[in-house]
Amino acid sequence: MPSILAGLWLGLFLVAPDPRPPLQSEKTYRCVEADGKISPVEKQLSCWQDDYDKQVEALKISRHNASTAKVEVEPAEVFMSLVVPAFNEEARLGAMLSEAVEYLEKSYGRTASRTHANGNRAKRKDARQRNANGHAASGAEKMRGWEVLVVSDGSTDKTIDTTLQLAKNYGGDAAGSIRVIDLQQNRGKGGAVTHGLRHVRGQYAIFADADGASKFEDLGKLVDASQKIEDVEGRGVAVGSRAHLVGSEAVVKRSFLRNLLMHSFHLLLRILTPPATAAIRDTQCGFKLFSRASLPYIVPHMHSEGWIFDVEMLMLAESAGIQVVEVPIGWHEVKGSKLNVLWDSLGMAWGLAVLRAAWGVGVYRRS
Repeated sequence: MPSILAGLWLGLFLVAPDPRPPLQSEKTYRCVEADGKISPVEKQLSCWQDDYDKQVEALKISRHNASTAKVEVEPAEVFMSLVVPAFNEEARLGAMLSEAVEYLEKSYGRTASRTHANGNRAKRKDARQRNANGHAASGAEKMRGWEVLVVSDGSTDKTIDTTLQLAKNYGGDAAGSIRVIDLQQNRGKGGAVTHGLRHVRGQYAIFADADGASKFEDLGKLVDASQKIEDVEGRGVAVGSRAHLVGSEAVVKRSFLRNLLMHSFHLLLRILTPPATAAIRDTQCGFKLFSRASLPYIVPHMHSEGWIFDVEMLMLAESAGIQVVEVPIGWHEVKGSKLNVLWDSLGMAWGLAVLRAAWGVGVYRRS
């Protein structure tokens, strides 16, 4: 019996995803310079995770317990970071970026009115404000600024050139706030999102799909919802949800096969995931917000780089005791999806089973 269990563990070890380390060139970015010209060479990205990992390693060397000792994430430099995973998205990225930049500049720009800044209106002054490490701070009200990290996931079209040209067209502060990261090898949507989240400078970080299907104006709802449930360390996650659209025209018009696979996947989620994650009605919506203090409990421990990565993020948040709130958002179907309904659904089911088993038997560990 022990040999059988050992064989099963080894088999799971062999099939469980093991993400490759990022290449050095993937820790750089290009942007529009202050003179309005596109940077000819790559610049080094800041990486809060590298600094965080060094602190953890130093604690281990000094024989302190890294799980209980105080390890702090680098302070935020801007209020909001947006990560956009993009694989061959030159045709769809323009509309999404225009909507996002307009909202970000209006709400969190350096010159934004205080009625919009930090996602609050005057009637919401009681919302908890925190600094990068989650402690209440009067200075949090003064936090301004935003950034967009477009992560080109091994694109073979003109995604990078198109993004840089779009940024140049915006001009002003907006132009310099958009950074383009080039992954030399395709990692998958989950890998691109995780890579971007390692390099965010925001007090809050959200990832959004490049197709612009989610209504970006609903970002303020996610910020408010997160601030209401954040713990004393400032940890909280708010996820956009399309669950309220089930039964609407947008869903009813989908094929019978697509709806069948959707409901089957939700059933599998309820069976295989822990209680809080299983309670999330829409785990796959590409519009999720993380407070900066929550990132070290999720991002460094990610393994899934495919479509199922959202579920791993939610499971990691749950295992770390981070509250997750689901927020209804506006959403519409956008043509050009790269999702193969049948094969990717089967892949997601397999990925979920492997993911749950790997964490369950210790193939994956937080350490």
